[in-house]
Amino acid sequence: MAKVTKEEALHYHSRCRQGKVEVIPTKPYFTQRDLSMAYTPGVAYPCLEIEKNPRDAYNYTAKGNLVAVISNGTAVLGLGDIGALAGKPVMEGKGLLFKVFADIDVFDIEVDEKDPAKVIEFCRQIAPTFGGINLEDIKSPECFEIETELKRILNIPVFHDDQHGTAIISSAGLLNALEITGKKIDKIKLVVCGAGAAAISCSRLYVSLGVKKENIVMVDSKGVINRKRTDLNKYKKEFITDRDLDTLAQAVKGADLFLGLSAARMLSKEMLATMAENPIVFAMANPDPEIDYEDAMATRNDLIFATGRSDYPNQINNVLGFPFIFRGALDCLATTINEEMKLAAAKALAELTKEPVPESVVKAYNVEKLEFGRDYIIPKPLDPRLLPKVASAVARAAVASGVAQHIIKDWDNYEKCLAERTGEHIKRIGKISSL
Repeated sequence: MAKVTKEEALHYHSRCRQGKVEVIPTKPYFTQRDLSMAYTPGVAYPCLEIEKNPRDAYNYTAKGNLVAVISNGTAVLGLGDIGALAGKPVMEGKGLLFKVFADIDVFDIEVDEKDPAKVIEFCRQIAPTFGGINLEDIKSPECFEIETELKRILNIPVFHDDQHGTAIISSAGLLNALEITGKKIDKIKLVVCGAGAAAISCSRLYVSLGVKKENIVMVDSKGVINRKRTDLNKYKKEFITDRDLDTLAQAVKGADLFLGLSAARMLSKEMLATMAENPIVFAMANPDPEIDYEDAMATRNDLIFATGRSDYPNQINNVLGFPFIFRGALDCLATTINEEMKLAAAKALAELTKEPVPESVVKAYNVEKLEFGRDYIIPKPLDPRLLPKVASAVARAAVASGVAQHIIKDWDNYEKCLAERTGEHIKRIGKISSL
């Protein structure tokens, strides 16, 4: 893929109608009677029904298909604390992805506030408008506090994608990488380079999958998180190691898995050479990974390597998760997105990777073949099977774990409806990509 230039990107965002999203009517509005139904006097009837039964808001308004993408701009992509307004293009982009991949409508809301308590209160006040809240680009550790409290006080799904999206997608890749290498999840030694929101959430979900916490070594900018450290917040303390290690180089020696959520060039070729046989490296710093793909592959020929980039194999891409997770959660009126739903999404992604890939997907990515193996441990975002596969798995987990307010009775029909819901969007993108 050709490098995106500044000029091209600015032109893309500013040409014709500025920005990337718009609001359009979903009901007729051509006659006076249509307008009377849409507003006064017709609108009074659904208002009164909702007053009597708040659940009717899902029948008479867009609430059930509307997600708030909320950010205060304190941790925007790899740009850092650039402020709420400067982060708006990212939030609009998130809205575009929600719509294209899962037919979910979005209002992006940029909040000019850094106090976690005030962000929480703001979200509480606007929650009646939405079927779910996607928190985005909020720095650690405040993001933990905000999400935890909102999940406690609200009865709609709240999901901080920077944490859980990366955790879910990389978990799917991990399950498949372990299958390929023949390694047991409860035996692997894991080194986590980075100790922010994504690193901690990935580590937590890996533990839920079966990784032993005592086999995890986490490293931040000051070194290994160990018992010698006196500068740790409560989230980092969760992953203190008892091993006598101080540096990343020491931690990596003999490790089975390197999880990078930090900065470019943190993992040297010399460090990679000391890892265990058949090492797994998820180098997900953006735009430049902890070790370059070319350097990594030249150092080890037994390596399974993944990054966050689209120009290398095995892209750990959050778009494989959040649209489909919210789709499943919204469709069963889930009151939260819990651990069971996250694990279901990860396992569904892992399973899909092992199924034969449609020819349309192969053509869209301009490759000769895509089949389960070291260079294909995670599905491609343009795979049209993602929506029915992942959303239904999430909805089933919501029902089974008791957080669904609507019980889907005909699962086969539900998956069929999902397959049809955004098919044209994905087909159009795939067709153009293959030209």
